[in-house]
Amino acid sequence: MDDLCVIAIDFGTAFSGYAFNISARGEESDPRLKRWGKEYGLETPKTPTCILFNEDKTFLSFGYEAQMKFKDMRGEEAKKHYFFEDFKMTLYKKKLSDLKIKDASGKPLEALKVFSESLRFLKDDALKTISSMTRVMAFNPSFFTWVLTVPAIWDESDKQFMIEAAKQAGIVTEGREENLLIVPEPEAAFIWCMKLQPDEFILKNHIKSLHQSPGTRYIVVDCGGGAIDMTVHEVQHGGALKELHKFSGNNLGGQTVNRKFKQFLREIFPDGVWDEFQQNYPSLAQGIMYEFTHLKQADTGIKFSLPLNLRLLAEKKAGRENIIKSGLGAFCYGYYIHIRRDRLMSFFDESLQGITQILIEIFDSVLHINYMLLVGGFAQSKILQQHIIEWFGRQCEILCPFRAQETTVHGAVELGINLQVMNIHKSSYAYRFPVSQRLDERRRKEENYFTAKGIVKNEDVLRKEGVGVGSEETRGFRRSPATAGQADMQMTFNHSSRKNPDEWGEEKDGPLDRTTSELKLETEFGSTEISALGIQLRSHFCKKSVTVVFQSFCMCSAVNDSST
Repeated sequence: MDDLCVIAIDFGTAFSGYAFNISARGEESDPRLKRWGKEYGLETPKTPTCILFNEDKTFLSFGYEAQMKFKDMRGEEAKKHYFFEDFKMTLYKKKLSDLKIKDASGKPLEALKVFSESLRFLKDDALKTISSMTRVMAFNPSFFTWVLTVPAIWDESDKQFMIEAAKQAGIVTEGREENLLIVPEPEAAFIWCMKLQPDEFILKNHIKSLHQSPGTRYIVVDCGGGAIDMTVHEVQHGGALKELHKFSGNNLGGQTVNRKFKQFLREIFPDGVWDEFQQNYPSLAQGIMYEFTHLKQADTGIKFSLPLNLRLLAEKKAGRENIIKSGLGAFCYGYYIHIRRDRLMSFFDESLQGITQILIEIFDSVLHINYMLLVGGFAQSKILQQHIIEWFGRQCEILCPFRAQETTVHGAVELGINLQVMNIHKSSYAYRFPVSQRLDERRRKEENYFTAKGIVKNEDVLRKEGVGVGSEETRGFRRSPATAGQADMQMTFNHSSRKNPDEWGEEKDGPLDRTTSELKLETEFGSTEISALGIQLRSHFCKKSVTVVFQSFCMCSAVNDSST
């Protein structure tokens, strides 16, 4: 297969999908996007990120099919199955070793199984789609470059988890780890927006053209279901892009609004009714939340269906005339619950305040931003759009693509084809490569000693701000055993989110082969990942290559290589 065979998976909090490009080298074509839900009378660019397991924890279905099957299950049957939705951000700021997440009825299951089976389904479906289109019987995953998008606010352990899930899903195999690229979502979305014409934006403030001359600055606000990611880029000479501000953001995406809505449901119904309904009829409760996902894009009052079982529970608790409480911004009429516009807007308060605060900080630190790009599914909310215009419409042109939900996956394919379009990437960490050495007070300032886990060490600066993607720079570091009898040696990266830290966090890769000779670590920059090769200098036959996910400090995979 050709190097231009790329499959990109946008694994979102609320919705997921994929796009691909299988054009021959030299041919230019737009990515192809899978459309979902035709069997249910729908045609959407993504399918709900939900997965259903049998009671024995074996995979049953994903997306619309999982959603519909679970929705049709009766109470006891539904409680026996494992149904997960909106689970992506469970990784954020969590200890991931042996992490378990709870399904719709509170049953726990290993997070790695939930994620890997979800990715396996998307991988298999993508290969089937391409096989059907090209009339080729079957494709091996190793034929393709795979691009997996992740929130920019995720740290290295979250990315490491997704890499492991991709391996278990069969997306990449041992020895072919280079076939997988981990790409920040706002970066991918930005690349695609640069290809759009002015008439392809909903919000365009009457612009006649999208300037891409050197010095033009863009801020990308990726409004997803779970995360809000932001980054600032400047167009360079030759059309390459430089990142001016490291990734910022929070976990106050569209699902924050959904959580506020669910909290509202607990308030308006008689005490305990919503929780009882959710416990006994999880599929019906999930149906209400799915309906609200679409309704919240409006900027008017809304109404949603009132299931009979929920109505009966409320009547039993408080009587027919008191199905919902008064004075809370909602009323019941017929078979619908109506919510006033002001109450609907209150669900957005926390998320909008969080977005506004970060944007103010960015505008204070980066001057003369020309354009703001609103992307992601949550960006389709008219309440969000209007809020952003009111706060920042005088500082820059605000743009939102018509298909804001599709920008990330399209851009991910573009990056899979041509990674060099992103020229300079600003690292979120300072990196250092330490060695153990006895403290010398006379040279403390000169050599800048530091402390990690109570051990005093000196350092070599590996890389601080502004790691250059595409620079193809290789730096070498030589280290010798500290004692004559030392049998193992570990190469270690340290990192800190501060520019000039006194204390450093520490992560280690696995030890190199047993040796008493000098070792050299060659570290190469030139991709979204930092690659490193450890060489035993005495023999030059003992090598161990490792890959470091970009923006992280831990070694993500290890491959033994005995060749010279």
